[in-house]
Amino acid sequence: MRDVSIVGIGQIPVRKSYEQSLRWLGATAVHQAMKDASVDRVDALFAGNMLSDELQSQKHVAALIADEAGLRGIEALQVRAATATGAAALRMAYFAVASGEADLAVAVGVEKMSVGGATPALAKALDAEQEVVAGSTLISKNAELMQMYFDQYGVPENGLANFSVNAHQNALTNPNALFRKKISAKDVMNSRTIVPPIRLMDCSPICDGAAAVVLAPRNEARAYTSRPVHILASSVATDRFRVQDRVNPLYLEAARQSVHKAFRKANVNQDDVSFFELHDAFSIMACLLLEAVGFAEPGRGWRLAAEKRIGLKGEIPIATMGGLKARGHPIGATAVYQTCEIVQQLTGQAGKNQVKNPQIALLQSVGGAATTILTHIFGT
Repeated sequence: MRDVSIVGIGQIPVRKSYEQSLRWLGATAVHQAMKDASVDRVDALFAGNMLSDELQSQKHVAALIADEAGLRGIEALQVRAATATGAAALRMAYFAVASGEADLAVAVGVEKMSVGGATPALAKALDAEQEVVAGSTLISKNAELMQMYFDQYGVPENGLANFSVNAHQNALTNPNALFRKKISAKDVMNSRTIVPPIRLMDCSPICDGAAAVVLAPRNEARAYTSRPVHILASSVATDRFRVQDRVNPLYLEAARQSVHKAFRKANVNQDDVSFFELHDAFSIMACLLLEAVGFAEPGRGWRLAAEKRIGLKGEIPIATMGGLKARGHPIGATAVYQTCEIVQQLTGQAGKNQVKNPQIALLQSVGGAATTILTHIFGT
């Protein structure tokens, strides 16, 4: 297997709604990434999209984007892993280059969530026979986890509010972020309750967006860019499908297994991580991921936010460009946006959001109710 590097990135601003088509969004991000890599042709394209068949009545998205981008004849395949779909597209592009099947591969994520009913479509990441029929949604499952966490560890009602505050603070200076508005913990607590105890500002938004990255063999990366970023590891693990079937639902076993596989492959540990782009679709998930990776003991992850230790100058910066909460969470594109942001950080191009002297970046993506966790580790 060959070592793999990122040599080009492309991202369009996340918006509440785009008038342009799904194919235009995806092809635009691909063209940006290819231009950044100074290439006019790639061997393969892997597209992450979760909802287009239900919201736009469109399947076969990878071939659609390849055609729109003028890349006819190449391998073009769609990839899915529920709400971790973007990370799955990245993993498949990584494998294509690492195996030698492709010398240049694009991972593109695209989603138009603004048209149609996104919430019931997202719920299909749960057990259709035992959870969806009972009215469960991803919001309600995360609400269950949040209430369980509060009850088990005696966390104050506002204990998780600073996860959202931090995300919005970082989004202020990200031109691609949907929400560039500062909020306070009081704003979070005053926002309307969606499913108790989850409030509106505990949740990432419905939105549209697209992002792409170009991957190449590491030993050729400098032919495309003077500042390549290397993918040091890619891993995935799964837990019991239903939250209620897990021995300890508050311990994200798939996150723990996935990150430790990645740590071994990259020969790093949590102390080496400069910043962590985690899956903060809900405040409780950010908290539980910090604990699963080992940045906090069980029941103590919320303190990292409450004590403001997750900011750009904190001990473990997270959501450095706004995260899912404030940059936005266009499902199929989310992890690809995060990858672009990681490249910006590691190459010193994050502007006012720049983390000081970052060396190692960690990315974790959550599929469903933490059923599938993908981990990627990056370095320079």
